[in-house]
Amino acid sequence: MQKHSDRISYFVMIFPGLVLLIAFTFVPLFYSVIAFQKFNPALGIQNSPWVGLENFLYIFRVRDAQQVFFNTIFIAVMKIILLELAAIVFALLLNDLRYLHVKRTVQTMVYLPHFLSWVILAGILRTVLARNGLLNDFLGWFGVGPVYFLGRPDLFPWVIILSDVWKEFGFEAILYLAALTTIDPTLYEVAELDGANRFQKMWYISIPGILPTIVLVASLSLGNILNAGFDQIFNLYSPIVYSTGDILDTYVYRIGLIQGQYSIGTAVGLLKTVVSLILIGISYWIAGKFANYRIF
Repeated sequence: MQKHSDRISYFVMIFPGLVLLIAFTFVPLFYSVIAFQKFNPALGIQNSPWVGLENFLYIFRVRDAQQVFFNTIFIAVMKIILLELAAIVFALLLNDLRYLHVKRTVQTMVYLPHFLSWVILAGILRTVLARNGLLNDFLGWFGVGPVYFLGRPDLFPWVIILSDVWKEFGFEAILYLAALTTIDPTLYEVAELDGANRFQKMWYISIPGILPTIVLVASLSLGNILNAGFDQIFNLYSPIVYSTGDILDTYVYRIGLIQGQYSIGTAVGLLKTVVSLILIGISYWIAGKFANYRIF
């Protein structure tokens, strides 16, 4: 009787979550049909003319869409690579730190940005990277003129990539710190007896010990390769950097909601979803083959 009551309590607790999941995830899928129509809000879904794959073919013909696809891939791939490298190096260095209080202080400082939203961080970055901001004041000491980091198309993608790495590398390092704790301490003791220095212990023991975790995280990241970060870019970019800063999600927002091209916007979003689903399948296969990761 007690178990039955607990089960009802669990269902009651998850019910609001299920309603939100169905309302904002599954119900919108039915409206994906407008990707195959020349949708007119006045006519509705039932009466809008059917155009088949014309919207998808239009995407591949438009130069802006091709540039947006390239921007998305470039920003996402560089984020994955640099984030993983920063997290691994930080975890290895932190694991080698002997002073516990310093270790905890550093951990807290690098974790903090992860819990801040991009709305807050964008305000901080706009202040720091402005023409008269802190970074330009610092560069001025070395004779470098003011640089408009958020207004130069060649610099904007790197601002996006590096600011994302700064925000997330501390939290990402938790996985590698946890993996480092599973390494047998006697390996380090034996290495010390053999005269190995810190770098050699890190290279020959620590890195091989966390290699399965590195492979797992990297392969699972492949599924998010088309998610370059809508919140971050939307809060930082401007029309002057659309050429290098516009990604699929912001492009869908601009042409779908701002310009009212609902069918084109839905087609881009649907295409991204299909490609992402394929990439998730590939990443799951790679994780299973090389890191023995299985869910099912």
